[in-house]
Amino acid sequence: MSRPSSDGPGPAPGVTVLLSRLPHGDGLPLPVRATPGAAGYDLMSAEEGTLAPFERRLFRTGFSIALPDGFECQIRPRSGLALRHGVTLPNTPATIDSDYRGELMVALINLGAEPFAVARGMRIAQMVIARVERAEFVEVAELPVTERGAGGFGSTGTGADGSGRERAGAGGSREQKGAGE
Repeated sequence: MSRPSSDGPGPAPGVTVLLSRLPHGDGLPLPVRATPGAAGYDLMSAEEGTLAPFERRLFRTGFSIALPDGFECQIRPRSGLALRHGVTLPNTPATIDSDYRGELMVALINLGAEPFAVARGMRIAQMVIARVERAEFVEVAELPVTERGAGGFGSTGTGADGSGRERAGAGGSREQKGAGE
């Protein structure tokens, strides 16, 4: 199968991911994008099961993959399952490292009020293949100063730095917060 050329119109060539189908994955489609512009490849369950409210468990996909060095596979929830049923991933995005060769499995949790049935072949998650930047950590006595400083966990835009001011927004202006706000 040929890959599109980066010289002409159309998508740039992608990365090659090797996939090994396991016996219990027979008959299931390979991961596929739902639309040409989709970032994620739908993953189907290779087994059935029911998740009680607040229950979490692993669902097998029936295949394993080999990623090139410098890439990862991110497993992400499907927005429709999350919105309509409260079914999501407890660790999102889950990371599959390039040196992992075991079966791809999806941890699901049911945050809804009703049991949720997973059928074999049901789309349960999506995977995104992404580059991973290698980093070198350099220990220093002090970090460079920034306007934000150590503010975190929702501190931008809330005045949580103790100043009572909104942080600069998209327009770059700052507003004084009043006592009634």
